[in-house]
This record gives sequence, C-alpha cells and structure tokens, in this order.
Amino acid sequence: MAWTNRIFGFAIAATVYLLDQAIKGLMVGPLQLRERDEIYLLPFFNLKWTQNFGVSLGMFSASSPEMLMMLIGLTGLIAAVVVVWMLREQAFGEIAALGLILGGALGNIHDRATLGYVIDYADLHIGEFRPFLIFNLADAAITIGVLIILARSFFLREKEGEAVDDAAPDNDRADRPEENPDHA
Repeated sequence: MAWTNRIFGFAIAATVYLLDQAIKGLMVGPLQLRERDEIYLLPFFNLKWTQNFGVSLGMFSASSPEMLMMLIGLTGLIAAVVVVWMLREQAFGEIAALGLILGGALGNIHDRATLGYVIDYADLHIGEFRPFLIFNLADAAITIGVLIILARSFFLREKEGEAVDDAAPDNDRADRPEENPDHA
C-alpha cells in the first residue's frame, strides 16, 4: 500500500510539473504575455508578466551566474530532500502534499535552469490591494502542499495525543469485576 501511495505522489509531482510548464508555455507562446505585459481577465484576477530572479517573495535574488547556480543547487537540494521524505513517508495525505511540493519545485527549477528566472503570471487582487505577489501554478502547488502538511501535522498530532489518553489503562476498571473479564 505504501508503494502505491508513493507512486501516486510521484504522479502528482509529474502532473504539477507538466501543467506548470504547459501553462508557462501558453503564456510565452499563444498568449504572448511577455509582449502584452498584462491581460485583464476578471475584476480580481489578471495575467501579468513577471520574471522572478529570486525565491519566495523575491528574496535571495540571483544577480550573477554564480548566485543563480547556487540558487538552482539549493532548490535542487530541497527537491531531493522532498524525494527522500516521500520515499520514507507512508501516509497518503503527506505523500500527496509532498508530490505537490516536488512538482512545483521542479517546475520552478526548470525555469531557473533554462531561463535564469521563474515565469510568474497570476495576479490576484482586490482593487489595488494584492494579498499575494504575482505567482504561478508551481508556487500555488508548493504553498498548498506546505499548508496540507502543516494542517495534518497540527490536527493529527492533536488526535494522536487524544488517542494515547484514551488508550491509557484505567486502574479503576481492574477493581470492578463487571468490566474486567479476568475477575469473572
């Protein structure tokens, strides 16, 4: 069962990676977002061309070829850690979330390695207020995967603590013969 979960997790990663690259190809190709700069779709969502030379929130911007290689190496190392974690994990929820993270990471690593930057295009906003920076499908998959792992960690740890309390022996029961079959 664990290998089936892992195969499914790697299938999620491959799907996220392929969808991410297909959408970015659509932005560069048929939609010509780079040339158009922005496409207005909805009052709260636009497509806007952005080249992200850093990681989350534009931090650690790669301003030289050496820094770019370090950034690719660091994100590659993180992706490798996610793969090892997936191979060790057995719970489907965590494996699926790790698949989202891995697929998103690979999509962004591919951009950095081939273009020198990550293509971002999704601009979610309320008027002039933007709760997020411009992002892409890979970023969304990574974020959702991390949130799933955090939520499962928080809520499952709490339930496991309750289960341990419920499984603890009740010393009072040993004194009551009607609840202890050994005293019959």
